Amino acid sequence: MRRLGLKVRVAAAGINEAAVGGATPEDVTARVAAAKVRALDHSGEITVTADTAVVIDGKILGKPRSAEEARAMLERLWGRTHRVITAIAVARDGRTCVDVVSTEVTMRHYTSKEIEAYIASGDPFDKAGAYAIQHPGFHPVARIRGCYQNIVGLPLCHLCKRLEQEGVRIPHLPPGLCRRDLGQECPVALYPQA
Repeated sequence: MRRLGLKVRVAAAGINEAAVGGATPEDVTARVAAAKVRALDHSGEITVTADTAVVIDGKILGKPRSAEEARAMLERLWGRTHRVITAIAVARDGRTCVDVVSTEVTMRHYTSKEIEAYIASGDPFDKAGAYAIQHPGFHPVARIRGCYQNIVGLPLCHLCKRLEQEGVRIPHLPPGLCRRDLGQECPVALYPQA
């Protein structure tokens, strides 16, 4: 959010995400994001929360609790295509809007040695699906179809469109940020490329 030039205050929602259910992964992420926004005191402010899920074979992969779980997740994803789903909840004046974004991700054929080195770095343990697309050493992803920022955890174009509908002026629009991160034009930019 700060990359967009916005002033933000960060607060933890403190909800039990495991207790929130839903019929589909999209429904689960939307309900978790909405529960987070309800848990925060946002009177007089715009509050933004998000929930990201890695989904393969219809199952949500959460954050691994151990090296064994991280290894199992990374082996399951190896060379396969899955989806990353992020729900964004924006609350203002007692009204909440939730948007859900999905990106198709195909993992590369990394080696067991690379998995072990990545696990040893400690990076997988706070990541849904046990990976970060932006990790400078592991580089687990072969290709994507959709929003790169969604895989990072916050689809900026979608968030900015929602914030603009709430009257927020965005100083730095996402296409420039996506160009910097991807080294190319954003494939799904909801803004004209400048």
